[in-house]
Amino acid sequence: MPDTDNRSRGVLVTGASRGIGAAVAGAFARSGDRVAVHYGTREEQAVEVQASLPGDGHIVVGADLIDAGAVRRMVDEVAEAFGAIDVLVNNAGVFEPHPITDTSYWEWQESWRRTIGVNLIGAANVTWCVVQHMGGGGRIVNVSSRGAFRGEPDQPGYGASKAGLIAFGQSLARALGPRGISVTAVAPGFTETDMAASELEGERGRLRRAESPLGRVATPEEVAAAVLYLASPQAEMASGTVIDVNGASYLRM
Repeated sequence: MPDTDNRSRGVLVTGASRGIGAAVAGAFARSGDRVAVHYGTREEQAVEVQASLPGDGHIVVGADLIDAGAVRRMVDEVAEAFGAIDVLVNNAGVFEPHPITDTSYWEWQESWRRTIGVNLIGAANVTWCVVQHMGGGGRIVNVSSRGAFRGEPDQPGYGASKAGLIAFGQSLARALGPRGISVTAVAPGFTETDMAASELEGERGRLRRAESPLGRVATPEEVAAAVLYLASPQAEMASGTVIDVNGASYLRM
């Protein structure tokens, strides 16, 4: 295994133009790593995130994760810039309402296509491409959700995609372990991000915060801290692990 304690790692964070992804990018940069800030559509915001990162060597890369060809070109660009990819954080996600009782058949199909396409198939394709450039000591951290376990009645595609992401990661933890690559996941609850903003406003927000005995939801930086640990050299034996970051708002065995 390479000595990652004494060199700057190359890190790819998908969906890093805002929210948890931006916080994760910042955490790795503050640790001395070089970060590829990926965006799907928010190029200007991604550039702002890159500009805010301490250290040198950070890049911005764009790709629609539903487009398998664009994914491969994006990952190859990162590998060329960094020489290798040591850490992948699959953070990009689509979260949109499509309750089965109040959605047309066409809307239902389209929402599932987009959600699964980005959250699960897109992550799988990014991972395949990254593994071609990842050696021993590599780390893959998937950002899942408590919705993978408790269900998402208004966003069933989201819940299914995040559950699938965990199963996918655990399969790869078994497959890639012999190569010295650790695969883990974090499962946040509601987090103070733009994506969750509508759920955290007014009375609905009060109820969401009350779901946790701590009386609040997580910050992006708290989720990023868990990701940073799982990507560390010290966390190799955590491979296959899912860390819940939901303030005990949902407990599982």
